[in-house]
Amino acid sequence: MYIWFFISVLGLIATVPLHFLSVEHLKLQKRYGRERGTKIGEIYGLISGWSFFLFWIGIWFSPQPRFTIPIFQNLSGFIPVVSFSIPLLHLIICAFFLLPGAWLAIRGIKETTLKVAETHRTETIVTAGVYSVVRHPQYLGALLAHTGISFLLSAWYSLLLTPLMIALIYLISKKEEEELIREFGKEYEDYKKKVPMLIPRSRSRQKERITANNTALVFRDDSCARLIEEANFGHKHRSG
Repeated sequence: MYIWFFISVLGLIATVPLHFLSVEHLKLQKRYGRERGTKIGEIYGLISGWSFFLFWIGIWFSPQPRFTIPIFQNLSGFIPVVSFSIPLLHLIICAFFLLPGAWLAIRGIKETTLKVAETHRTETIVTAGVYSVVRHPQYLGALLAHTGISFLLSAWYSLLLTPLMIALIYLISKKEEEELIREFGKEYEDYKKKVPMLIPRSRSRQKERITANNTALVFRDDSCARLIEEANFGHKHRSG
């Protein structure tokens, strides 16, 4: 009865290996040459990215058991076009997750361009805007939107699938970062140390980290200054 749901889940999982291949830019260029390898990677990225997204939509909208939180059950919104009612509490929870999720995803795409989002290939490391909050704002936004839409549609299986979606997004993010380190080296490693992957830091933790970095910087500066003074003193002593 719920065959379309399970087809969507299996299809989504099946796209992950292709996504992994699409971000192995250096390996593809080594195997097929720079120009052809880049093109193949972009094609893999387009296929895996859009397939993942469409199967994810299938998970939301495919027939499945519905649930209702037993609070304010008598209050609901009604959509006459599709004869579908939404419990008020579900609507509130949906807005809490979906609005910031959509904002994060859209801002992430705008700051890297749609082409980068589709092909999984970037020429520079973006560290400003939402990318200064988390390293993967588009994926965080997608997870938040998934939770919101699951409540909006009262889609029970979709909501239960959230831990699997988190695991898949984590594996995809981890693979992308491994390849970014191969391509950009220390530049990405430094960015990785400063910004969390998917869970934003609280302001207090961020201040603590900034203070610790500043302290370390001052310590290094003092150490360098002492070394310079000792070197100058030794030079003068030898000259005298």
